[in-house]
Amino acid sequence: MGPEITQREGGVQTDRKWAQTGAASASSQEPLETSVRRAGHGAGPLQGRGFQAGGGREPLVPAGPRLPRRRRRRGHEAEAEERVPRLLPGVDRRPPLRAGAARLVQKAELVRLSQTLSLVPRLHWLLVEDAEGPTPLVSGLLAASGLLFTHLAVLTPKAQRLREGEPGWVRPRGVEQRNRALDWLRSGGGAVGGEKDPPPPGTQGVVYFADDDNTYSRELFEEMRWTRGVSVWPVGLVGGLRFEGPRVQDGRVVGFHTAWEPNRPFPVDMAGFAIALSLLLAKPNARFDATAPRGHLESSLLSHLVDPKDLEPRAANCTRVLVWHTRTEKPKMKQEEQLQRQGRGSDPAVEV
Repeated sequence: MGPEITQREGGVQTDRKWAQTGAASASSQEPLETSVRRAGHGAGPLQGRGFQAGGGREPLVPAGPRLPRRRRRRGHEAEAEERVPRLLPGVDRRPPLRAGAARLVQKAELVRLSQTLSLVPRLHWLLVEDAEGPTPLVSGLLAASGLLFTHLAVLTPKAQRLREGEPGWVRPRGVEQRNRALDWLRSGGGAVGGEKDPPPPGTQGVVYFADDDNTYSRELFEEMRWTRGVSVWPVGLVGGLRFEGPRVQDGRVVGFHTAWEPNRPFPVDMAGFAIALSLLLAKPNARFDATAPRGHLESSLLSHLVDPKDLEPRAANCTRVLVWHTRTEKPKMKQEEQLQRQGRGSDPAVEV
């Protein structure tokens, strides 16, 4: 994503390995989700986003280690979480950072996202950090989050990084990180923290690429759980419009409400779709293309997976907005810079 894997606590057992729950009853329909996110270099999360299985009944359950200070579930909560933990990946599209530079709002955005994800049952956070290796800030935040997570890291190549003063739309962002998340889901390897092994064959899940600066309703994650192939919904405050999203007639997607290049193969925002894990695994060549033209990054992946006519409308036939493309204002540091020139700057040992 964004794809990114993020957790949701639930179904975590003393053994870290993934466990199979056995056959599900025909009346049980609880797919699972996965979310991936990319963290900016120096101190931020992966932008990413989650995954949900297509079409099964009870999925395999990813069993993770019991994390310290995790609130113990009792009664039906514990039983439900033990039966069907879900996966959700999230990927971060933030502009890549210069080596050694930390995005000041990185921790704030990760804290906000992690606390939103903590409200989502049965979720696994796959966070891909834009860095050569894990940074203490991101590693510490993940460890303290109480979420089931996998931490990956890959640095955006210099040729793909934004230059000073370039607008964010000039280059596709988060491509290496999302593709690294997809690689982990398909074959594993390279995890620098958290759950090391990918879900075993047959695991049901839904992959969603979540940005760190978006705003998410909990309802969105429940909507995407029933994804069979690729599900879609509107995104608020994006593309210069109140919302962008699919147009639906008789339960089928017949077009898209958008202002920017409406003839794109898939004129959707990264936050506006989720993919069944089984479909991603069945299409190993489906990846994001770093050379895709502006606005075509989503299409570069989705074109390998589904025809537009087969998209699955969610959120009341795409009439409800459950995710918003909000942005964190870049902090103004003039006073900080002035104090630093006077030798009285804020204590750098205090993590912000």
